[in-house]
Amino acid sequence: MAEISIKGARRTEFGKGAARRSRRDGLIPAVIYGHGEKPQHVALPSRELGVALKTSNVLIDVVLDDHTELTLPKSVSRDPLTGLLEHIDLVIVRRGERVVVSVPVHTEGKYDQDGILEHTNNSIEVEVDVTNIPAFLMLNMEGMMAGESKTASEVVLPEGVKLISDPKMTVVHLSVKSAEVEEVAVAAAPAEGEAAAAPAEGEAAAAAPTEGDDKKDKKSK
Repeated sequence: MAEISIKGARRTEFGKGAARRSRRDGLIPAVIYGHGEKPQHVALPSRELGVALKTSNVLIDVVLDDHTELTLPKSVSRDPLTGLLEHIDLVIVRRGERVVVSVPVHTEGKYDQDGILEHTNNSIEVEVDVTNIPAFLMLNMEGMMAGESKTASEVVLPEGVKLISDPKMTVVHLSVKSAEVEEVAVAAAPAEGEAAAAPAEGEAAAAAPTEGDDKKDKKSK
C-alpha cells in the first residue's frame, strides 16, 4: 500500500478566478472532508500530486502548518482536452478503519486464442483496511475457452479483503468469433479465373446472333 506525504497550504481565495491563479502557480485546489470534520480548503503542488495519483488508491498525508491529515483520493477532476489536474476531493481516513474502494483487476494465464477477449469490468469493489489496500487484484484465465466468462467471485482476494461487488458480476468474457461473417465474405468473392471467364455484357450481346442475321445467312446460301 503506497503512502505519500505532500505539503499543502490553506486556501483563502475561492472561485474560478482564484482556482485558475492557483493552477498557474503550480498548485491544485483541493477539499479535505470526512469524519464529521469541517471541510478544509487547501492547495497541493501539482507535480507531487500528479505523481501520487499514478498509484491506485494511494494514501496521501497532507502536511499542513498545524497538523497532518491522512486522506484517500475520492474524486479527481481533469481538463477534458488536456487531461491536466484541475481539482481533487480527499476524504479523511483513520488508521485501522475499513473502507470500501474500487480496485483494478489484472488478468493472467493462457486462454483460447480463437476467442475475442472483452474486459466488461476493469475493477471491483472491496472492503479492506485503509492501510492495506492492494494496488490491484488478480484473475486467472488459464484454460478459459471461447464463450466462457469470469466473474467477480473468481478474482483472488488477499487475506482481510472482502468482496462488495456482486459475485456474479462479469469481469471478463471470451466471445466466440462469428463464422457467418467469414462464410459470407468467402461466398461473395469470385473463384480464381471466374471473373476473366465471364464475358462482359457488351461481348455477350455481340456474340449472340440476332434473328435478322440468321435469315440473311440462310438467303446467302
